[in-house]
Amino acid sequence: MSSSVLVLNATYEPLNVVSVRRAIVLLLKDKAEVVESTERYIRARGLSLPEPQVIRLVYYVRVPYTLNVPLTRRTIILRDNCTCQYCGCRLTREEATVDHVVPKSRGGLTAWDNVVCACRVCNTRKGARTLAEAGMALREPPERPKYLALVLLVESHANEGWKKYITRFNAP
Repeated sequence: MSSSVLVLNATYEPLNVVSVRRAIVLLLKDKAEVVESTERYIRARGLSLPEPQVIRLVYYVRVPYTLNVPLTRRTIILRDNCTCQYCGCRLTREEATVDHVVPKSRGGLTAWDNVVCACRVCNTRKGARTLAEAGMALREPPERPKYLALVLLVESHANEGWKKYITRFNAP
């Protein structure tokens, strides 16, 4: 059995990650429906269900607008999907660096809207210069993540079935 299931709101926005056992309880109580499943089945007396990989809640759950997602190297790299925000190359978490768009030496703050994931080459090329001075541009403007649940999705990189539901911490 896989260890976790992605839970989507009724609007298909990612909400949480739960165990397969919890997902099955939600399904049996008719609080959720299967969106994606594995090829395996969970069998019990008089019951056979496909093992859920992604479920969707039947009723909409209101998500608080402001969430206190900690600003860390890990959450920045997760927000940017391990992708250099300058050249677009895919990185491993070990290869990724964090860059201040407006350098700290120029008064830039360590804040969600000023920090991005970058490859070593781009980070070195930009250095302590502004984007205009370095002749570089961002692929996407950095922003505070909207869903805390997505911070917990470190394992999503290993789960192919979740990828189409998770895009830069915003609802699809």
